Amino acid sequence: MDGLGDIAAFSLAFALTLLGVACTDRSVADAALPPVSSVGAGPGSIPGVSALGRLEPEDGIRHVAGPSGGPSVITELRVDEGDPVERGQILAVLDTEPMRRAAIQRWKAELANAKRELARYSELNTNRVASDSSREDWETRVRVAEAELAHARAELARAYVRSPIDGQVLYVHAREGEQVGPEGLLELGRTDSMFAIAEVYEDDIGRVHTGQRARITSPVLEAPLTGTVDWIHLKVAKQDALGTDPAARKDARVVEVEIRLDDSAPAAALTNLQVEVEFEPGPR
Repeated sequence: MDGLGDIAAFSLAFALTLLGVACTDRSVADAALPPVSSVGAGPGSIPGVSALGRLEPEDGIRHVAGPSGGPSVITELRVDEGDPVERGQILAVLDTEPMRRAAIQRWKAELANAKRELARYSELNTNRVASDSSREDWETRVRVAEAELAHARAELARAYVRSPIDGQVLYVHAREGEQVGPEGLLELGRTDSMFAIAEVYEDDIGRVHTGQRARITSPVLEAPLTGTVDWIHLKVAKQDALGTDPAARKDARVVEVEIRLDDSAPAAALTNLQVEVEFEPGPR
């Protein structure tokens, strides 16, 4: 009996030792685990929302096209990628410029001649030498020349591609000697005012509201960006931003949410960069 008692006591002590080691390892492992969600919700608040998105200038990317009415060839490109531009600034000159200038000179000459003849026939009509119809004919020619001159000046203006906004050149599609294609001449953006465009699942959009704070991250960014929800789009669309998870919902329907960044400088040169957006939890 003494031998059996010693064996039982030893077995019990060994089991207790193993149980203590297991509990200690479980405590250490639990302490090392990361939190379940980086967007937690405190008592009495609605859980936050996470979404994929992209960086974009305010009002999006402007694709500046050439004039309508047929392809045009660029003879002079006055800007390049990265250049700041102002509204109304000439970006490029097209090959139609010399012809348009010549048309202006022609109609200026036509108008000057018509005005001289009108003055002469008006004097002759006053002296009853020329008929009223002759004077009226030259009045009509003056009006026609004035209209043609205005048209020629409008056509000359179409030979210059001007910037529609204050912004920055993001990408150039066509250079000297090339035609302006369907993609346009170049792309512009207001990079001094950057946004994150988050694609929020339609099931989660009820937990996002204007004025809500958000955190934007990407491996490319040196530090997370922050911002405030500025606008929630009114249309549900198919998701464009897809992550690397093979099990992700490829056919998900989303609502785009615009987040105005607190500091646009770190994002100014990263238009279309894919980012992850975390919206802060809100009150219930």
